[in-house]
Amino acid sequence: MTQNHVTAAKMLTDDLQLQSIAKTSIDKTSVDKISINKAPDKSFDDSVDITQLRTPLKVDLSDIYAFLGCRTSQSWVEQALANLPLIIQDHANCEKKAAGTAMNLMFRYEFAYDLQCKLAQLVREEMLHYEQVLGIMADRGQEWQYLSAGRYAKGMLKHKRTFEPAAMVDVLIIGAFIEARSCERFAALAEVIDDARLEKYYRYLLKSESRHFKDYLALAQSLSEDNIDERVALFREVESELISSPDDELRFHSGTPA
Repeated sequence: MTQNHVTAAKMLTDDLQLQSIAKTSIDKTSVDKISINKAPDKSFDDSVDITQLRTPLKVDLSDIYAFLGCRTSQSWVEQALANLPLIIQDHANCEKKAAGTAMNLMFRYEFAYDLQCKLAQLVREEMLHYEQVLGIMADRGQEWQYLSAGRYAKGMLKHKRTFEPAAMVDVLIIGAFIEARSCERFAALAEVIDDARLEKYYRYLLKSESRHFKDYLALAQSLSEDNIDERVALFREVESELISSPDDELRFHSGTPA
């Protein structure tokens, strides 16, 4: 691998600030405990053209709702519908950041073959979704504009432990909540949005997005000698507070509009 490739990979980072965490020495067997399906996942389509996507009739989100500490408020949904261009672009940002997170983890845990397969699949999915959202923006005549990050990820990172491997465990738990909240909001928007193409697309995303949070939780548990339930409960409270409390900025993961 050339130095240029390594440099490019390190630039792929997200609001979780994975690059700030020192590389930890982790027993290879702990990561290999994760049960990974090596066969390609056929639950999503590979078309960038969203008109060609197959939308599932129904996706069971009961695990998502049970995992999260609260549901999205009606006021956030109303503000999102009134500011769709902003929500669409922030959605694109989220997909790109999610791909960056998975790519970063691929370099961090390159010794685990099964994990590499799962992360490679995740990068492929997130980048495909990114391309699809860019296509939606182009179809709508929406130009790309700078959009700053909201308080959501930073608010959770304040509670991240500073020693390894606990820091990485917390980062992965935070990632699980980000994925779960994304899925919950796609479902909330799909129920009421007055745009047939976006409704179909958001429903299409539910199948893949609804399983991502479990992937992150499985990895987090594999890196911890202790049960992670206590840490999950802590971040559930933090995440719920960020989602339900007043927020001055509207973002895909913002709180209740102030």
